Amino acid sequence: MASPLVRELRQALRYRNFMMRQAVRMKTKTTGLLMAAGVEYDAVRVHRQGYFAHLLDNLGEVPASVGDLLRTTRQGLEMFQGAQKRILDALKKHRYLRDRIARLMTIGAVGEMTALTWALEIDDPARFANTKHAQSYCGLCSGRNESAGKNKRAPLSKQRNPHLQTILIEAAKLAPRYNPQLEQVHAHAINELGYNRNRATLAVARKLVCYLLAVDKSGQDFTLNTDAS
Repeated sequence: MASPLVRELRQALRYRNFMMRQAVRMKTKTTGLLMAAGVEYDAVRVHRQGYFAHLLDNLGEVPASVGDLLRTTRQGLEMFQGAQKRILDALKKHRYLRDRIARLMTIGAVGEMTALTWALEIDDPARFANTKHAQSYCGLCSGRNESAGKNKRAPLSKQRNPHLQTILIEAAKLAPRYNPQLEQVHAHAINELGYNRNRATLAVARKLVCYLLAVDKSGQDFTLNTDAS
């Protein structure tokens, strides 16, 4: 079981993620109200403060109740965004996490949310004997059903840490853009192994776990081993 401090910080991070989900719902509700009222808007800028204020001042013949609902929704969005930002800033500056997050972020394509989630959900990396155990814990491995000489791949295991699984898969979707080594993993999975894009993303996520576990266990910044085969 994790220490009381880790459990407290982990709870704060999960609450921050809850705040972000609520903020997304407020954004969806805002655009839904605008579309229902027939208001034309710029989808790229609609959630920016200045543009939204201008939009409210020029609603035209839209009923006053719609304007009130839009203002209320905007207040909810700002509240949730402000709350999550305060929690995130506090976690990044916490003495228990500060140095560890900085080390993990030396890996290309690993941002603060990926590093924070890894540090708090994994806790002590030494409890994983090897990368296979860590990948399984993160929900990046699937079972295999072998029968009559045929080997069939089963869906991803449900026995996993869902918080890590979500953040790692999301990171793996963007990682090939920012990390040349992970871009090679993605290209190899598609071009040589014949994987579809989803399986290629899982291959990138598993390699990302290898990098994260190596950095976390060594306590040193990430450096690519060019001698490795």
